[in-house]
Amino acid sequence: MPEAAGEINAIWGVSTEVIGLWLAALLTLAIYSFLYGDNPVYKLAEHIFVGISAAYGAGIVYHQVLIPELINPLFRPALAGQDVPKYSLIIPGLLGLMVLGRFLRGHEWISRWPIAFVMGLGAGLSIPRSMQSLVLLQMHGTMQPVWPLVTAEGWVGVDNILMIAGVICTLAYFYFSLPHRGVMGGMSRVGIWFLMIGFGAGFGNTVMARISLLIGRIQFLIYDWLPTIGIHLGGPGVG
Repeated sequence: MPEAAGEINAIWGVSTEVIGLWLAALLTLAIYSFLYGDNPVYKLAEHIFVGISAAYGAGIVYHQVLIPELINPLFRPALAGQDVPKYSLIIPGLLGLMVLGRFLRGHEWISRWPIAFVMGLGAGLSIPRSMQSLVLLQMHGTMQPVWPLVTAEGWVGVDNILMIAGVICTLAYFYFSLPHRGVMGGMSRVGIWFLMIGFGAGFGNTVMARISLLIGRIQFLIYDWLPTIGIHLGGPGVG
């Protein structure tokens, strides 16, 4: 049995773990070759990534959505814990099949019905949630006490005043019913500063996240891949 296991974990005498490391490293280098310029190696890696992602997503949808949510309740009710088939699922099943009409030449219009249904349902469900999370909660966040300025927790009142002033000035910048002159102009200019600070913080967080991904791939190349070719630079490795 150990010999059989060894045969399964090796291809042409090379460990499958090492093969996997080399594939990951070569694809990583192929992606980063875009820093030199758009080239066929980068395009190949890009197409491989998109193809594998699409195939993996299709498999996940089939096994975790179609089978447990449609096929089993409709055709194999016992596996879904039901006594009788759930015939109401025929309607969403037909809508899903109609989406495939996009691939039928001359019958593309069939796919418009399920797409319209999904768009309408999505809008109806998302609008109340968006109002709750993006409007009402934001309004509630500005309804903070501004006195006393100093409490046991620190300069709470000052922080709340700055937040309220920032909201009002930012809204003044987007208020176009009055000319941005005088007090209104001053408030709108202050609002621009608050907007730039917010955009800068968001951009900084995005850059930090991308740098973290870059550091992770560099660590993979240095500590996992290079030791397979006899180069050790210290730090953690495969073992």
